[in-house]
Amino acid sequence: MLLNDVVTTSSAVSATRSRLAKVDALAGLLRRAGDQVRAVVAFLAGTPLQGRIGAGWHTLVKLRETPADQPGLTVAEVDRAFDEVAATSGKGSTARRNELLGGLFGAATKDEQSFLLRLLTGELRQGALEGVMLDAIAKAAEVDKETVRRAFMLSGQLPDTAAAALTGGTAALNTFGLRLGRPIRPMLASPAENLEAALDGGGRCVVEYKLDGARIQVHKNGDEVHVYTRTLREITAAVPELVELVRKLPARQVVLDGETLALADDGRPRPFQETMSRFGATSERELLLHPYFFDCMHLDGRDLIDAPLRERNTALRETVGELVIPGALEPSQEEADQVLADALRHGHEGVVVKSLDSTYQAGRRGKSWRKVKPVHTLDLVVLAAEWGHGRRTGTLSNLHLGARDPDGGPPVMVGKTFKGLTDELLAWQTSEFPKYEDHRDDWTVYLKPHLVVEIALDGVQVSPRYAGGVALRFARVVRYRPDKEPPEADTIDTVRAMLRKGGA
Repeated sequence: MLLNDVVTTSSAVSATRSRLAKVDALAGLLRRAGDQVRAVVAFLAGTPLQGRIGAGWHTLVKLRETPADQPGLTVAEVDRAFDEVAATSGKGSTARRNELLGGLFGAATKDEQSFLLRLLTGELRQGALEGVMLDAIAKAAEVDKETVRRAFMLSGQLPDTAAAALTGGTAALNTFGLRLGRPIRPMLASPAENLEAALDGGGRCVVEYKLDGARIQVHKNGDEVHVYTRTLREITAAVPELVELVRKLPARQVVLDGETLALADDGRPRPFQETMSRFGATSERELLLHPYFFDCMHLDGRDLIDAPLRERNTALRETVGELVIPGALEPSQEEADQVLADALRHGHEGVVVKSLDSTYQAGRRGKSWRKVKPVHTLDLVVLAAEWGHGRRTGTLSNLHLGARDPDGGPPVMVGKTFKGLTDELLAWQTSEFPKYEDHRDDWTVYLKPHLVVEIALDGVQVSPRYAGGVALRFARVVRYRPDKEPPEADTIDTVRAMLRKGGA
């Protein structure tokens, strides 16, 4: 398959707002991809199979040769070149990588060069296209959508899911299961208006603290322990105290879902940014993290993701002991109210209400888990920032905010805010935002969609000013979310649903 086929399809998908048209275009390409389907899906998703291959934007721009007149470069040739670049190391490796990439760009047309440049610098990442791609895989392979989705959530890899579907159909997809050492997508909670609505009159639930921490998933196999973030990035080396705690658990094999956070001397959570600082390559080891676990997906040879939460909760409590998250099992309304009050009194965000009959729906945000927070927030994408005035002159201040398009299009603008920005955040924005700059004018720096920010708001209102038809009311910055990527931001549908509910 020619690279030009991928480039043309990518452009067509970006140019249409129709989900059906996107699915049709992608499915048609996948049917023709043959044994290159893994590379094709990886390119379209914006991350080569080889991951980052050590080539920066400035280097790649200098390597752009006079483009070829006609497309002739194949997907297989590009994939092989990436393999060679990724494998090149040691003395003279920079020159060799430049030689390989220069030859690749020299064989590419102008449009192909632009595509390769964006692919290798991370600017092509189309994670928001994930749901559309899963539908396209199902259509191309003529298999059930839910079977494809489940295989993806268990494998965590779109290319592997596509290859299995197109080569082995349903039987191949059903071979994917939970595997120790391979993280799965975390189950997510949807917002509820209040605790009463989340409980919905039923008592077959567990009500747990919603911590102001960072999501973790841990895998233990004997003495071998791995710790992953919500984006499935491994951070084992950065959190030795968590590894040691998990290693001491009585289970021989276990996969746990939970949160971790740094605690102050009084037991209240330290600022979220301090917890996240421990996940970096040069973290402050003196700041110890404390884990709280709330789910168990595997225990000593038994996969539990298809078991009801009631069974998983029993396995969890038997395994983690005092590391279980605070909460109440099958509480009355009064007991649930008390859990919420206690969580807020201890400095946490609220509670999560979980149905005890629910299975672990990896990667899904359904109504089996409902989060309740007194202050409603949205995770939105930073689209741009305006230069400040008065005491903020010289700093990037007023933020343009976008909600995710669930059909894979660009984020949809829903408002602006400069409220909640401390001097520290203003300084950080001014130094950090130019790294993601797309273009600018005299008043505004426009960004590529990379940064997610948590915004508190009083509600939404109808507004013809923005393409989504809604605007945020009294929006203010809570914090940036380095643990989240744009595909995890709240959707425009979520924002519009707040309008139907009459606010937050």
